[in-house]
Amino acid sequence: MALSEEIDTEIGRLFNATWDSRDGQVVPATNDVKLSDGAVKLDAVLLYADLYHSTELTRTFQRSMAAKVVRAYLSSMATLINKSGGEIRSFDGDRVMGVFVGSNKNTAAAKCALQMNYVVTRILRPRAEEKFPSLIEKGFAVQHCVGIASSEVLVVRGGVRGSNDLVFIGSAPNIAAKLSEMRNPPWHTYITHQVYGRLSESSKYSDGKDMWTAVKCTLDDEEWDCYKSTWTWKP
Repeated sequence: MALSEEIDTEIGRLFNATWDSRDGQVVPATNDVKLSDGAVKLDAVLLYADLYHSTELTRTFQRSMAAKVVRAYLSSMATLINKSGGEIRSFDGDRVMGVFVGSNKNTAAAKCALQMNYVVTRILRPRAEEKFPSLIEKGFAVQHCVGIASSEVLVVRGGVRGSNDLVFIGSAPNIAAKLSEMRNPPWHTYITHQVYGRLSESSKYSDGKDMWTAVKCTLDDEEWDCYKSTWTWKP
């Protein structure tokens, strides 16, 4: 059988498959989802943290230096996700995805994002500029953006045996990823109005002031009601 025919046959099988799905209460690991048509349904909050201008970073500076900045960013963001009760299920170049579930998921994700803002602006950027003066000399500022959205998601395994990973299907992963790509500094965090409406008072206000500003975001030519914030929260 030619390779094209083999792929065509597999696509047909996948299209006609019936999901063996179950409701989940925790974020599954890869081996918790069956490779053959297994699926887990989750009510989840997805967080994407994205380093700004990483292409410019790698193009302008030595790769070894750029790699240290990217690695420091991903490491610190991953630490915050884990310490905030989230689960990391994806790294994509200069971006990390965190998944939050449970009754406190919206508040936990939002607080995590504000802590990320603190780490990037108060720790990572100053430390990077101190270690690598060429960042200042060439006008490069370490910046990032975080996007957060909530929805029901279907978690499945994509790929082939020996080379596969979890895929999160639903509106939240797509919206959170697109919000993390907003390039309007100095706004560091964007959340959907659904997430904002489910925040606890502690993650919504500081000394009586709302830490979030209502804004319209255009995502794939569709307008969304969102909130943005430049506030920081010391971990």
